[in-house]
Amino acid sequence: MTVPLHPRAVGLGLRRALLPELRAAPPGSFDFLEAAPENWIGVGGAPGEAFAELASRHPLACHGLSLSLGGPAPLAESFLHQLRRFLDAHRAPLYSEHLSACDDSLGQLYDLLPLPFSDEAVRHVAARIRRAQDILGRRIAVENISYYAAIPPGAGTHALTELEFVNAVLAEADCDLLLDVNNIVVNATNHGYDALAFLRGLPGGRIACIHVAGHRDEAPGLKIDTHGAAVADPVWALLSQAYALFGPRPTLLERDFDFPPFDELMGELDTVRGHLAATPAYRRVA
Repeated sequence: MTVPLHPRAVGLGLRRALLPELRAAPPGSFDFLEAAPENWIGVGGAPGEAFAELASRHPLACHGLSLSLGGPAPLAESFLHQLRRFLDAHRAPLYSEHLSACDDSLGQLYDLLPLPFSDEAVRHVAARIRRAQDILGRRIAVENISYYAAIPPGAGTHALTELEFVNAVLAEADCDLLLDVNNIVVNATNHGYDALAFLRGLPGGRIACIHVAGHRDEAPGLKIDTHGAAVADPVWALLSQAYALFGPRPTLLERDFDFPPFDELMGELDTVRGHLAATPAYRRVA
């Protein structure tokens, strides 16, 4: 039986570089782990044994990298069947993917590309999300991604704002949202909109999990989403606003490289816990 993540659960990414520290961490250091299934399906040897041991001791949320929900190539249904077996085997309480494309007619592009903000793109990606949910036998959550250049809608299509696009996909696909707070801060800076207004416009009832991460200030008015730095003050501030608006949600600290000492990561998790502790259990704003 799959047990949902507790609304006040805090988690870390299960990265190979952190395997020794995660295995040695005292009980209660974190409440769940998150892994990319593509990085662990079929992995054996010492890393596979370490993964299996951690997954047996901690709830394992899964965050996909390669499904390309908005891409032009046919949906990878054989992979989805394989993924379902993986999720079921580990009783994963959550599966999420990016609201993006990462392939074209030639194959994987190994990058997360934005989709055109248009009605046509909404219909395309929502149909693929619905099909993915049917095969997986579960609801999935899609993540609002960071992007640096918007793709113009095709001729004759109705253009949407980013917020309108995200909301339209969630409604038409009837799926959940993985809310990446750092990505809102990055996009709001780079594209000149109000981060709090964007946050307030999201459907709180669909938020299944929250991500926080670090970014790099590349230049005035330009932030780069890196997952390789400590969480910045504007992200902490927006996270606190998200809890105030929507109530507590399971929250993951993303760190993919340039790992600091493990105690520093634990300190950032304690910061998440501090924000959660100040949040009532109910949602204040509809």
